[in-house]
Amino acid sequence: MRGTVAGLPSPHPLAELLPALYLEQDFLLRFLSALDDVLAPVQLTLDNLPAHLDPRSAPEDFLDWVAQWVAVEPHGDEPVDRRRAAVAGAVARHSRRGTRGGLAEAIRRRTGVDPEITESGGSGWSPTPYARLPGEERPWVAVRLRVADPPGVNRVALEELIEDEIPAHVGYTLEILPAEAPGAPGARS
Repeated sequence: MRGTVAGLPSPHPLAELLPALYLEQDFLLRFLSALDDVLAPVQLTLDNLPAHLDPRSAPEDFLDWVAQWVAVEPHGDEPVDRRRAAVAGAVARHSRRGTRGGLAEAIRRRTGVDPEITESGGSGWSPTPYARLPGEERPWVAVRLRVADPPGVNRVALEELIEDEIPAHVGYTLEILPAEAPGAPGARS
């Protein structure tokens, strides 16, 4: 995490806290100066703690630490601005986790492509007791992703993402298909 920073001034030098009698002691002043070098990053971090905990302004090493607090897996290969956005939106995403919208958002964030999602569930209301429930008995989700380069998609990472986003008892299928050419028969607009 944090270490000493060369040339970083201490906001509260320890020598200023000494009685005047000790200010003439050269060894003591050098010793306290060394302590100031070690304590300066700690003091400045504590003084600026709100900025360190805000994902928009946190230093990169703190950003990964804050990401762990809100259960966001930091991806070191992603640009910093995307990692900041993932941490900032974590609470809202967790509230949608396990839903169709939450799954679509997670896949869109990872791949940049809107997925087609079909699911077995449903909801309904009936004034009659013991009415047939909508949906199917065994829950499942089908994810279809249309991309320009299907072999270029990391299928294993996408499957891990889906498994993290859907409830544990729900089965899934994943299809990675080539994107339809605009104007082709059956292409969507």
